[in-house]
This record gives sequence, structure tokens and C-alpha cells, in this order.
Amino acid sequence: MTAHNFETSATNTWCPGCGNFPLLNAVKTVLKELSEGESPTRPENLVMVAGIGCHGKIADYLNINSFYSIHGRVLPVATGIKLANPDLEVIGFAGDGDAYGEGLEHLIFAAKRNVDITVIVHNNRVYSLTTGQFSPTSPPGFPGRSTPAGSPEVPLNPLELLLASGATFLARGFSSQPEQMKEIIREAINHRGFALVDILQVCVTFYNLHKYYAERVYTVEDHDPGDYFQALQKIREWDYGASSGGEEQEKIPLGILYKKEAPTFGQRLSAGGGGSKSATPADREALIEKILANNI
Repeated sequence: MTAHNFETSATNTWCPGCGNFPLLNAVKTVLKELSEGESPTRPENLVMVAGIGCHGKIADYLNINSFYSIHGRVLPVATGIKLANPDLEVIGFAGDGDAYGEGLEHLIFAAKRNVDITVIVHNNRVYSLTTGQFSPTSPPGFPGRSTPAGSPEVPLNPLELLLASGATFLARGFSSQPEQMKEIIREAINHRGFALVDILQVCVTFYNLHKYYAERVYTVEDHDPGDYFQALQKIREWDYGASSGGEEQEKIPLGILYKKEAPTFGQRLSAGGGGSKSATPADREALIEKILANNI
């Protein structure tokens, strides 16, 4: 396999300079590496689920099994695919509106359950496909199409919310730092449990934040991602521009911010609800027969 094998013949219609291009290239490189590793992931065992938005076009540009969900429904579809066939590697792609707006309740419960899927959020902090409305991560005063006088809302800090919800892997990358993106995405896919990567993916057309990020991002060092309170402190360093007064001094940490091992939802389900042993194929067949017998 080569990165080229993961390409398709579809014409790419992202805007020139879009942060989705380096993100797509990073994903293709990581998938190539996974297909060539010591325990290779066969390309036919890769499944992506995409939502609605500019990010969703990645399903047209990445040559693996794919499922287009409706707006905000990446997580329930990805969860269903993973539970139906635990041998599949399921990767969800969502936008900040798709994941943190319409799909927020699904995101929280996927984190709470520790579903063994990877979610990559293309966070450009604006609804770009519909030409520039404010999103859950837009800062106060954002002058979008739906808020010409400036958004009156403060943004969510999604990583803090998901840390509190039970996510076992949380990281942040930046579309202008592709090598770090590759490293983070690789680690997220290899993690057993719910992994979310929040990518600061710049929209050059409706909210160009290249300069803003370049002046603020830094890679975390001497950080223990297994320490919940260290992770919380790092996550709270940046509040997506919600603060007043000192915003210009904000620094934005990049890297793996939180990681821990815990039984996955599939393991607990196969063990009868509360256990943590890994399910065998026979266990899964017995569970399916039980469900069918009881007309669940």
C-alpha cells in the first residue's frame, strides 16, 4: 500500500488553502503506515463515518469503506458499526458544528461509554459549508452571516466537557503542523477506547485564523497525559476566546493532553454489562442469538 492507494478519482472542491488538505494527507499517511505495521490493519477493515459540512467531503477523497451520516449523527453510526463488527477500525470525521452542536449529546455518550472509535473533529470554528454562520466554538463577537453584529455567545471548551464525560484519549492538533497531526492521529487510532482529536483546521474563506494560531500554539512538554488534573489544567489554558481582556496572551497547547486505559463499551457489553473481559467471536454470536431470541 502507498498513500496514493488511499486516493480517489473524485475532484477535490475544497477551497485553495483549506486546512482540510494537510489533514487529509496526514490521515492517508497514517493509514498507509497502519497497513504496513507489525500487526497490519487491512484496508478493507477500515471504515470511516462522515457528517455534514466541508469536512464530510473527505468521504469522497479517501479510498476506504465509508458511510455518510446526517448532520450530527456521526457517533451513533460509528458506534453501531463498531459494535456490530469489533474487528473493524472505525474513524469518525466531524466538523465543530456537526460534533459540538447538533451531535453533542451523541459525543458525550460515546465518551461516557468509552466506545472504541476514533473521532477527528475538523474544528474551523465556523459553519463554512453554509457560508459563515457562528458555531459552538466561535468566540464572542464573531461577525458571521447569522450574527452580523457579532455573536453574543461564549464558546464551548469541548475537550473539558469530554474529559468530564469520560473520554480516555483527548488531543489537539493544528492543520499547519502536519507532522504532529500524523503523530497524534496515529496514537488516537491505536488507542483502545474513545479517542477524540480536535484539529484546529483553518478555514481561509470564512474565518482565517492562521496568524492567530501561529502566534499562540505550542507543543506540550513535561506533561503527564495520564494525570487527570494535569490534563484539565492544560485543557483550560485556552478557552476558545471566551475570556475578556487577556485574550491576546492566551497560549494554545497542542499534543496528547489526556490518555488512560479503561474497559471499552464493547468489552463491558460482551461481559454482560459490567465486566471488562474481551469478547470472543463465540461470545458475540451468543449475544446476537440472545438478542434475536428476545426480539430486542
